[in-house]
Amino acid sequence: MNLEYFIAKRLITGKEHKISISAPIIKIAIAAIALGLVMMLIAIATGVGLKYKIREKVTAFNGHVQIYNYDNNNSEVSVVPVSKNQDFYPNFNSVDGVVHVQAVATKAGIIRTSETFEGVIAKGVGDDYNWEALEEYLVVGELPSYNAGLNGDVLMSKLMANRLNMKVGDSFFTFFLKNENTNALPNQRKFTIKGIYDSGFEEIDELFLFIDIRHIQRMNKWTEDEVGNFEIFLDSFDAIDEKSKLIYAKTLSDLDTKTLKEKYRNIFEWIGLFDFNIILIIGILMVVCGFNMITALLVLILERTPMIGILKALGTNNWSIRKVFLYNAAYLIGIGLFWGNLIGLGFIYIQEVFKPFKFPNPKEYYIEYIPVHMDIMTVVYLNVGVMVLCLLMLLVPSYIITKITPVKAIRFE
Repeated sequence: MNLEYFIAKRLITGKEHKISISAPIIKIAIAAIALGLVMMLIAIATGVGLKYKIREKVTAFNGHVQIYNYDNNNSEVSVVPVSKNQDFYPNFNSVDGVVHVQAVATKAGIIRTSETFEGVIAKGVGDDYNWEALEEYLVVGELPSYNAGLNGDVLMSKLMANRLNMKVGDSFFTFFLKNENTNALPNQRKFTIKGIYDSGFEEIDELFLFIDIRHIQRMNKWTEDEVGNFEIFLDSFDAIDEKSKLIYAKTLSDLDTKTLKEKYRNIFEWIGLFDFNIILIIGILMVVCGFNMITALLVLILERTPMIGILKALGTNNWSIRKVFLYNAAYLIGIGLFWGNLIGLGFIYIQEVFKPFKFPNPKEYYIEYIPVHMDIMTVVYLNVGVMVLCLLMLLVPSYIITKITPVKAIRFE
């Protein structure tokens, strides 16, 4: 029989425990553990969820890695074409983790209406384009299809449509400058809005208009095998730096690669701060939880001083008595963790399904609602971490038991 565990269990289940002086303090300590865990779970879920959602949005419109010609890899507009006759297209089999490769091209233009005009970057895509990545951002209409003959259907952003006072089904003219002669009359194309998307990123929404890539190929006098650049999709964002180096090594010497993190450096430097904030919040809350448990333990020791004296008089060593109170503290921490998990994970589930909480200013966070993400191993590690850290912090105050003498302890009131 584990004597220390037996004594601790009797202390916990006894009626005296529920009506003792320490009962309110113990309840406060349990509530502090529960509330601390709730806040930690929410901090992790919202921080990681926001980071993943922003990465997912940017990736959907750009891919993880882009392959350019060296001559125009710093420009949003395709200048020097790249041949589609590459070993990595349409399937990049030489690098593990590449799930999709698509060819695109971009060209600057101006949309002109009877009332206003708007500068745009037309992004030409073909039948290999991964429209599934954009489906959740479609708000009105349908996604265009470029599998058949050349057509004028386009996908426009909600921001751009509002500025131009347009809706699905409306037609408009767009003017594009000729690359070889800027003084010549611009190319003119008539397009029809097939669908409207809303990414939440003003950097994307105010510029990009999705059109058939064959329009750009004809205006630039490119062949069907020439495109502006390639977009590479990976199976994991975390491997983007490593895979980018492998992709670069497998391409021709006149091609360069750029990761999504390099293209949108400011955004990824910003979301990189989320991890630091999460760690800081967890650290502060764990310390608060630990000090609350220290207070509760000291009160328990003070209340059970006569019992400590009796145990010492019977020959029980200091470490065994300390273990009694550590078992007791572990039980209290466990109760706090139980309620903390129940409340915290319940809140996360409600937000994930019903999304009741939204950002007051969605433009600042690129998303309307507060996204959450939580996996089971994070919950396990967090619970184990709180339990272990609190118990380690309790080792120091439990040392006070060694200073209690049996004679004074038995007479203590």
